[in-house]
Amino acid sequence: MAKIHNTMDNPIYPYPTSITENERSKIKGHKAAVLWFTGLSGSGKSTLANRVEQILCLEFNSHTYLLDGDIIREGLNRDLGFSEKDRTENIRRVGEVCRLFTDAGLIILTAFISPFREDRDRVRNVLPEEKFFEIYVDCPLSVCEQRDPKGLYKRIRNGQIVEFTGITSPYEEPLNPELILKTAVVDLETCARRIVDMLLNSRIISTL
Repeated sequence: MAKIHNTMDNPIYPYPTSITENERSKIKGHKAAVLWFTGLSGSGKSTLANRVEQILCLEFNSHTYLLDGDIIREGLNRDLGFSEKDRTENIRRVGEVCRLFTDAGLIILTAFISPFREDRDRVRNVLPEEKFFEIYVDCPLSVCEQRDPKGLYKRIRNGQIVEFTGITSPYEEPLNPELILKTAVVDLETCARRIVDMLLNSRIISTL
């Protein structure tokens, strides 16, 4: 049993479980993966992730879970604010959750702005290379602001929010994402099917 690291002089010895990730994946009938949706607020991340999960569950009998930014901040990360430091910690924790869920053999869909490239790369690096799929939901700021599903852009323009990605805080576009989806010009179903095709081509899922 290998010691990983010490915390406050208390050694940590992770228990070596008998069932492996591959065995869990065989039971589920597909490989584990993380679909990491990133983009501005209002770009369509949650809507797209939700549609993809529907297809995976109903058409491919996949075992999935959708992690949405607001859901995580409502529980696990309720102690975090929106400073750059807290945003980084928010994504770090999500990455660790993804690592555990992939070990359980699930396909995880995450919908987070995750504005900083370094934070997204850090999540990629804690997962096996073939399991992380960065999906850039590319939508112009003007379109996102017009949609404004949560009324956030209106609040920032009225001075009710100080830090907001894309306006007063930067968004760093992915350099080499696995997929770029332009949701301002391509419809929801087409975008969703492109993601499913990517998973089929990568042998994460297979036709029944």
